[in-house]
Amino acid sequence: MREAQIEATPAERWGEGLVAVQAGEPVRVAARLESVHEGILVTAEVDTRYTGVCGRCLTDIAAPVEVEFQELFAYPGEEESDFEVQDNHVDLETPVRDTIVLSLPFQPVCSEDCPGLDPETGERKDEGSGIQEDADTDPRWAALRDVSFGADAEPRE
Repeated sequence: MREAQIEATPAERWGEGLVAVQAGEPVRVAARLESVHEGILVTAEVDTRYTGVCGRCLTDIAAPVEVEFQELFAYPGEEESDFEVQDNHVDLETPVRDTIVLSLPFQPVCSEDCPGLDPETGERKDEGSGIQEDADTDPRWAALRDVSFGADAEPRE
């Protein structure tokens, strides 16, 4: 059994959506490599940071990525395997990249209560742009504003 601390930087962007790990962003891997009958079992913790834009308001966001994985690198000539030991070495790039990319949020948001953009002006709704939600209400629905549907409301016949 061996333990290794590795820090590397990807040569290209990892991720295709609104957020990704950018090229040159440090990726830290704390790996434990164990010799087993079938090959080498790698258990690793990966730390890095993603950047991109919010899916609701399009502001820039960045957040840490902390993921773990466990993968068996089989000896060559054994059964078919996704990963193999090559010249007594294991190449961790593919499992590290796959684990990071699969952990990235599909619809990232800057905050859980992000209101997004106003469809009329394109401005962020919470920036106090003076836009009032009721201003665009259809006048035919105006009478319903004063109707109470609470528990104390009396039914009409």
